[in-house]
Amino acid sequence: MQDLIKFISFFIDLDPKSEENFIDIASLKKFKKNDILVKNGKRQIDFFIIKSGIVRSYYLHNSDKTYIRNFFIKMNTSGDIGALISNNLAKLDYDCLTDCEIYVIDFKKFMLLVDENHKFAKLYANLLAKVVILFESKIYDLSVLNATERYLKLKKEIPSIENHIQQYHIASYLNITPIQLSRIRKKIYSK
Repeated sequence: MQDLIKFISFFIDLDPKSEENFIDIASLKKFKKNDILVKNGKRQIDFFIIKSGIVRSYYLHNSDKTYIRNFFIKMNTSGDIGALISNNLAKLDYDCLTDCEIYVIDFKKFMLLVDENHKFAKLYANLLAKVVILFESKIYDLSVLNATERYLKLKKEIPSIENHIQQYHIASYLNITPIQLSRIRKKIYSK
């Protein structure tokens, strides 16, 4: 749980009692590749902090086309935050692209901590700000960057991604076809 406390300390300083309160609502679980964390149309009760591995969020359109919205790696928060906040059903699917170790945190219990302790309210605000920045970045990338630039940015953020997940997942995230990704890679690596 030290990794979890270290993660939180990037955002706020907690006294030992508050650390203990947070650890009490979190559990470290192991998931296998392809395990589902959140299912579209189902009620979500937890959010996640990735200790190791890669998780994706995605839309499944007409049961055949997958649109990957995001990849989550070590010490990223994950989960359908909109569904948790609004107490609605999840709109996205989340699954493990690799074997993962993930801190699972009960959202309602976390919100009780937020109500009781202003430091947890600050943590919550910081985590939400991080999510907003992530989405703004994704929208900017899709609006302004070309496919090659998006690929290079992804490689900078997750340098070894191609060693861990399938090319078609990377292509879906970049909003291109696997053939386009192959051409981009060939062009970059033939220089």
